[in-house]
Amino acid sequence: MNWLALLGLDALVARWRANVIEGAIAAEDRMDLARLEWQDQKQRLQQLLVLTILLGGLTVVALIMLSMAVLVHFWDTEHRVLVGWLVAGGWLLGWGGTLLGLVSVAKRASNGFALTRKELAQDWRDIKERL
Repeated sequence: MNWLALLGLDALVARWRANVIEGAIAAEDRMDLARLEWQDQKQRLQQLLVLTILLGGLTVVALIMLSMAVLVHFWDTEHRVLVGWLVAGGWLLGWGGTLLGLVSVAKRASNGFALTRKELAQDWRDIKERL
């Protein structure tokens, strides 16, 4: 004897079962999405670390070269001055390019897990609507 059928609870149990299955599938999808976004975030953080180290090294070199350029500026011939400023300017350009790369990667890294957050927000809105 099926008591659920007699009490008319078959449809309720079937709906709950379908909701639980749907929730499990949705949770699995969200976990896959979070895993993929974590891989992207990890790659961006690695790039950020490499560019930060590179920027630090280039900053030291740029400051040394700029100091040399200032010292060379006071030497006797004009060719030494020109060469000193050109070398310092080259290092400064390298530093600026690295800084731009660092800022670019940092901006992309700040938007981590955007798709996961969007999906979870949509799920939360759907849950609130059902209640």
